[in-house]
Amino acid sequence: MEYAYVNARIRAMKSRLLDRSLLEQLINKPDLDSLIAELEKTSYREELEKAGVLFSGITRIEVAIRKDLVKTFRTILNFIKGEDAETLLTIILHRWDIQNIKTILRGKKIQANPSEILECLIPAGELDEAALIELVKQPDVKTVIDLLATWGIVYARPLTLNFKEFTDTRDMLVLEYALDTFYYEDALSTVKTDESDDARILKRMIITEIDINNIKTVLRVIRDRIDREEATRYFIKGSTEFDTEKLLSLMKTGTIEGALKQLEQTPYQFLTKIPLEYIAAERISAFEKELEKYLLKKAISQFLGDPLSISIPIAYIWAKYTEVTNIRVIARCKVAEMSEKELREALISV
Repeated sequence: MEYAYVNARIRAMKSRLLDRSLLEQLINKPDLDSLIAELEKTSYREELEKAGVLFSGITRIEVAIRKDLVKTFRTILNFIKGEDAETLLTIILHRWDIQNIKTILRGKKIQANPSEILECLIPAGELDEAALIELVKQPDVKTVIDLLATWGIVYARPLTLNFKEFTDTRDMLVLEYALDTFYYEDALSTVKTDESDDARILKRMIITEIDINNIKTVLRVIRDRIDREEATRYFIKGSTEFDTEKLLSLMKTGTIEGALKQLEQTPYQFLTKIPLEYIAAERISAFEKELEKYLLKKAISQFLGDPLSISIPIAYIWAKYTEVTNIRVIARCKVAEMSEKELREALISV
């Protein structure tokens, strides 16, 4: 793999990411028109112009940044086409397939407006925009799963196997856990047989995601007073930091404060710094946001990793995703006329 060339190209792309001062300018724009005008001075200009032919306002922004993100990810994959690194990077991009399928299934369960579902999707994985539009058109959860099976998409398998339990319980967590388990087991099995440095780098990222998912599950179980033994079925295996026994120990404390105490000697001790009022109120969203921030920081810090490895592409993918998410947050907050304080709290800060 000729990483010197590939990573030089990606570093050039990194230089076009929005810096903090430009992000501040976007935050301070009074309305969508001025926000669009500012974005037209950036690398998003081409997609904004294309989107402007058919759309206006926030839809124009949403379409443009989504197209730009997908185009960027496809560019990176083209750099490494046919190389071993393509398989590894595809694992990362598949996480958006999982996210998109979850979003569609949730939307169908509550009978959300198809256009609202579509706005939340990021066609960066195997399922492109045309495929996602077809899935969103389906009338219910079952037909979405059936269409995935008809297309031969591997994610239909865990959904089909667990569909009866979902119909009995109407608990979306059943399907979401099935997707997560399938994704992480498949990802770990791929990197397990690969002894390269690239595989080890990606494996560390995957295990971090597994840890974060499991910690979120523990916190929800404590808050919602869910049966602990029943909850263990929703733990994702593969972590080197937290086995089932350790996760059970966190749950058995019975309180958020007790669980945090046990996390003090782990990489997740930063959760203990969350304000006491959030802990007392069992405001899980505050913990989830800090965990997501930790994952992003770890991913983007790969820019400081080995310049002749997969570190740079991994870092760029996450940095670009963070940028697009923040633009989307700013635009939506402008439409909702939210205060600057609320807007800043909604941003992904890394």
